[in-house]
Amino acid sequence: MRGLKLLCVLGLGLLGFLGAAAQAAEPDIPTTYRAFVAAQNSRDIDRIRPFLQNRPDFLWVSDGYSYWGTQAVLDRMARFQTAALWRAEPDMAQAKLVPLGADSAYLHLPLKLTFGSEAAPAHYNFLVSILWVRAEGSWKIAALLTTLAHATP
Repeated sequence: MRGLKLLCVLGLGLLGFLGAAAQAAEPDIPTTYRAFVAAQNSRDIDRIRPFLQNRPDFLWVSDGYSYWGTQAVLDRMARFQTAALWRAEPDMAQAKLVPLGADSAYLHLPLKLTFGSEAAPAHYNFLVSILWVRAEGSWKIAALLTTLAHATP
């Protein structure tokens, strides 16, 4: 009986170790977010699409409006990216990751966006909050919340 208990404990320990190792082997959320930003800066919607959960309840809150559904979000992103200049620059040093559970987390960070014409580019400072969920073995964006950043009072 004692040998069986020891075998069970060792087996469970090994499963926990293997699960943790598998989790550590997948890209973490900040790394995945950097790849998402690189896809945005490349202006390639087909590179952006795999980072987003493909669901009708995908949400992007932008400029005081709610955009529902992955395709609606991609269409809006594509319209922005037609400008002569488009560059998103997240401040990863200020990023805060808020775990919500084993398969979900928020990532909050400031982001500088430059877009417009070459002659007169516009520069905006945003606060970005992203709901990440682990789906199909990788981290996906389930919701994207953006607002203009204001100076701290």
